[in-house]
Amino acid sequence: MPPRVLIAVPAFNEERTVDRVLERISAFGLPTLVIDDGSSDSTAAKVAAHPVELVRHARNEGYGVVMRAIFAWAAHRDFDWVITMDCDDQHEPGFIPDFLREIALGDVDVVSGSRYLTSLPGDVAAPADRSTINRTITAEINEVLCGAFERPLTDSFCGFKAYRVHACHALRLTATGYDFPMQFWVQAAANRLRVREIPVVRIYLDVKRSFGSELDDPTRRLAVYRSTLATEVERCAARLRHLQPKTCAVRCA
Repeated sequence: MPPRVLIAVPAFNEERTVDRVLERISAFGLPTLVIDDGSSDSTAAKVAAHPVELVRHARNEGYGVVMRAIFAWAAHRDFDWVITMDCDDQHEPGFIPDFLREIALGDVDVVSGSRYLTSLPGDVAAPADRSTINRTITAEINEVLCGAFERPLTDSFCGFKAYRVHACHALRLTATGYDFPMQFWVQAAANRLRVREIPVVRIYLDVKRSFGSELDDPTRRLAVYRSTLATEVERCAARLRHLQPKTCAVRCA
C-alpha cells in the first residue's frame, strides 16, 4: 500500500496568494491541510472556498507552534508523511512529485528542500541578510552536528519539506517562532533521523517580508537563532555524543 501523504500549508495574512497556491496544489490530488495562524485578513475565508481542511488559530501563535500542530494533526489522522510548504507563492508546487519520489524510496525520514544544493532555472538572488544568515547558521549546524546526516546541509531554513510522521513522534519541540528549524535539526540528529536534501527553485517575491518586530533586525535575528541552536545542543548533548568525532566538538559560536 502506498504511503498516505498530506500536504500542509501554514498561512498568516496570505489573502493575495492563497487561492493561487491552493489551486496549484490541488492538481496533485493529495489531502491538504491549511493552518491559518490568526490571520486578520480574508485568508481563512478564501481557504474555506477550497476542498481542503482548515484549522484556525484565534491569534497568531508562531511558525513553530503551527509546525507542531501540523505534526499532531497528521499523526492523529494516520498519515505516513506530511509535505509542508509556504503559502506565499515562494515554494513551487511543481516540485511536489520530487518529494513523492523520495518518499517512495522509503530510506529517509526527512526530505528537505534546498535552494542552494544546485542552481536551477528560475533561481533568483536571495536578499543579502537572509542569504548571509542562512549560510552562517547552516555552517554552524553542520559544525555541531557533523556526521549526523547523509551529507552536510546546504539550506537549514527552507520550509518545503517532507517529514515521516512516525519519526517525528520522538521529537520534543518547543520553539514557537522562526527559530523552529534550529531546534528541529538538533533533535533530528539526536534521534538519528535520516535526512536527505533535494533541490528546489529559489523564489523571493517579497524581499521585505516581516519576521515579526524583534526579528526584522538581522543582527537580532541571527542572535536569536544562535541562542536557540546553542541551547538545544546543550540540552541534547548526551544523545549527540554518538555522532561526534574527536575533531568535532559540540559547541556553538
